[in-house]
Amino acid sequence: MMNTVDTKNYPPLIEYRNLTLVRGKRKALDNISLSIEVGENVAILGPNGAGKSSLIKTITRELHVFEENPGSYLRILGKERWNITELRNQLGIVSPEPVKSRFYDFTCFEIVLSGFFSSAGIWAYQEVTAEMKKKAKEVMKLMRIAHLGDTSIDEISTGESRLVTIARALVNDPLAMLLDEPTSSLDPQAARTLRSRLSKIAKQGTGIIMITHNLSDIIPEIQRVILIRGGKVVQDGDKESLLTASTLSDL
Repeated sequence: MMNTVDTKNYPPLIEYRNLTLVRGKRKALDNISLSIEVGENVAILGPNGAGKSSLIKTITRELHVFEENPGSYLRILGKERWNITELRNQLGIVSPEPVKSRFYDFTCFEIVLSGFFSSAGIWAYQEVTAEMKKKAKEVMKLMRIAHLGDTSIDEISTGESRLVTIARALVNDPLAMLLDEPTSSLDPQAARTLRSRLSKIAKQGTGIIMITHNLSDIIPEIQRVILIRGGKVVQDGDKESLLTASTLSDL
């Protein structure tokens, strides 16, 4: 399960240059420039309405950037155009959307397997190989949810379903996990469990890019913090120097 890629052989994982995104009459992102390398563990922090969700939706191609500035672009691994399925193989995308609404009546093992097909569950026309089954069992073991394999998604807790979603994203050995408010709606114990699993993923070499407003979500492996307010990057740097009472009060 260890990701042993040589990060020197890759262009930046995500690279924004002077990008502006307009939603309605408002600039959701205002002349954003930032770069995240393959293998980096990063937290993107900001208050509600800061532009965090808009940022992640431009990466996942749910929103398209309005290019107002000459020379502006968004590149992922050096490319500006992506097939969304191929993109999801490189970036394990996990949203706070309730998983039960998308995967009703499937077992947890089937949902993890569906990550190979970017589908909402496993269907008769899809060819599931022995190698796929082996990989799905490996990631479920890593997330400590192997015991849920035969359990319907309707029968497990919200915290457990979030772990199932992460396992589903991991089956393709993505270069990074992209997580939007990962502990949203979780109780304190489930949130602690999730953070410990994310630490394990980071230690095995998969980058963690986390969008959050909750400081408790910033696992020890995350050393870089990007602060966003009003659609702008206001600070970007080392976690220890930025996460101070003064800086956070300003944010």
